[in-house]
Amino acid sequence: MEKLNLTVLLNSTSDENISRRLTFSMFSVLILTLLVMLIIATFLWNLLVLVTILRVKTFHRVPHNLVASMAVSDVMVAALVMPLSLVNELSERKWRFGRVLCDIWISFDVLCCTASIWNVTAIALDRYWSITRHLEYTLKARKKISTIMIAVTWVLSAVISLSPQFGWGETYAEDEENCQVSQDPSYTVFSTFGAFYVPLSVVLFVYWKIYKAAKLRIGSLKRNEVIPMTGVVQVKEASHEPQEAFAARHAGVAFQTDGETWREQKERRAAMTVGLLIGVFVLCWIPFFVTELLGPLCSCSVVPPLCKSVFLWLGYSNSFFNPLIYTAFNKSYNSAFRSLFAKQ
Repeated sequence: MEKLNLTVLLNSTSDENISRRLTFSMFSVLILTLLVMLIIATFLWNLLVLVTILRVKTFHRVPHNLVASMAVSDVMVAALVMPLSLVNELSERKWRFGRVLCDIWISFDVLCCTASIWNVTAIALDRYWSITRHLEYTLKARKKISTIMIAVTWVLSAVISLSPQFGWGETYAEDEENCQVSQDPSYTVFSTFGAFYVPLSVVLFVYWKIYKAAKLRIGSLKRNEVIPMTGVVQVKEASHEPQEAFAARHAGVAFQTDGETWREQKERRAAMTVGLLIGVFVLCWIPFFVTELLGPLCSCSVVPPLCKSVFLWLGYSNSFFNPLIYTAFNKSYNSAFRSLFAKQ
């Protein structure tokens, strides 16, 4: 009887293990499929943006050069970084390709992700100056400043990514078959602040200024809608949108608009685009960089490896959302995309 019970217990335990193994295997296949789709979609979407900018002559100017720089960094993330990162995950985070390829992969990882983050910052700064200083921010000045921002973005990203190759920390541990960004505390502070916390501070400050300027503009428009004057001569144009009413009394003139002007609509769309870019950028990258900063500084692994992988891929997904957000609210890009796939 005891032997029978033991046999039944072993059989049930074996069935449970098989069931768990099967469930885990199905879950792994699902995750693998989603990550492969993310890599392909990120590559193709950013490549589409680049091809559009190259083919359409009206896009050969600011701010499209900033968008092209962002698309270049994001397409490099999809082509050079994400595939090897996926292979590393499938190997249970054991690097089996040697030191040279490890150094190359980590350098491209830091370079492309840092450039992508700083390109978002450059676009936010360009939008801020075009909204708040559109009189001084002329086409010539805008082109010069955008070129400088692109150059600074890639030079700074190269300095951060190549520093470990000159002895600032170690990226490859042969005994543990581990390939990761240098965990030297001083390099961690330098890289995380240079790649994330400084641009984060800039974009948050920029969006706060854009929000403040938009709020001030809306307040002024609301004040101009009410004109409680007696003995006022009003002259209205024919019923065309937007209607403009002029009220004159003595030497005072008040201006009223019943609808948004073209510039106000453009500024509102630009503010919305910048807000979405910044919001998605913060949500995607802040979990990864918080754990990346705390781990080496406290010399502890408070975050499980699975959570680290989730945070890393969440950061990579920002390269997919960047072109999606920017082009979704831009009629010029939508028209250009349609023309690419048209028969004529």
